[in-house]
Amino acid sequence: MIEATSLTKRYGKTLAVNNLSFSVEPGQVTGFLGPNGAGKSTTMRMILGLDNPTSGQVRIGGKRYHDLKNPLRTVGALLDAKWVHPNRSARAHLRWMARSNQIPARRVDEVLDTVGLTSVANKRAGGFSLGMSQRLGIAAALLGDPEVLLFDEPVNGLDPEGILWIRKFMQRLAEEGRTVFVSSHLLSEMALTASNLVVIGKGQLISQSSTKDFVARAAENTVKVRSPQLDVLRAALREASATVTDSDGGILVSGMDSDKIGELAAEKGVVLHELSPQTGSLEQAFMQITGDSVEYHTGLEAEAQKVLEASAN
Repeated sequence: MIEATSLTKRYGKTLAVNNLSFSVEPGQVTGFLGPNGAGKSTTMRMILGLDNPTSGQVRIGGKRYHDLKNPLRTVGALLDAKWVHPNRSARAHLRWMARSNQIPARRVDEVLDTVGLTSVANKRAGGFSLGMSQRLGIAAALLGDPEVLLFDEPVNGLDPEGILWIRKFMQRLAEEGRTVFVSSHLLSEMALTASNLVVIGKGQLISQSSTKDFVARAAENTVKVRSPQLDVLRAALREASATVTDSDGGILVSGMDSDKIGELAAEKGVVLHELSPQTGSLEQAFMQITGDSVEYHTGLEAEAQKVLEASAN
């Protein structure tokens, strides 16, 4: 189990993580989500003792990482797939890690086989593709057969078969009772992989809940409407304090359920061609809930929102 309490990190005048508290339970895959610059990598580094918090604390099984004896036997992590000496072979890289934590040498070949790198075990890691480097990083995380696993963008560079493999693998690790904490920008993949989410923005906690509840929270009272009199209906909805956004061939309305929209349309004499409550996606929920926490905006974000809304319908 991972427990962060009032975790704060400053770099000079920059507040990277701000009074962040959350917990990651064993037996499930917990996704760690947030916009770029939200503080995810800094938080993971503090969990692993690579950065010291300015204030607050984080514990793994009740202990600080620095207090763990042979920490690779308790915590395995993949933060940077290219953190390997380029002239070392995959096997040599894992052997020195094993010796440093008193892990039996036979475990090296076991994890190489688990991640599918046996055939290239004696090749220099500097010649590996990103996907192969990711697999080597996962092998290193598994080396001590740890109870807690942290993965930062583990599917980067993997082909579709590799992505499916790591998804099923992380879920199997959780089913064994391990604590699995994974950060990813691939929200569609997180929707399939993680049963729970910790979502942060600008270094602060936005949400901690099940994936299902997170999506449902954003999708609540979202209704698609099509009508030949959209201008009239749009104005009436906004006057009634509903939120209206354009969608493919119609509008999306939030803050008002379909019954009230229908009643308002009848009152205004508006013909309706469609009035359908929407089932949300993790991408939609993420953009809706974290919209105010995006640190770096681009002119494409409004268009991206329209694309997501259109793809969901």
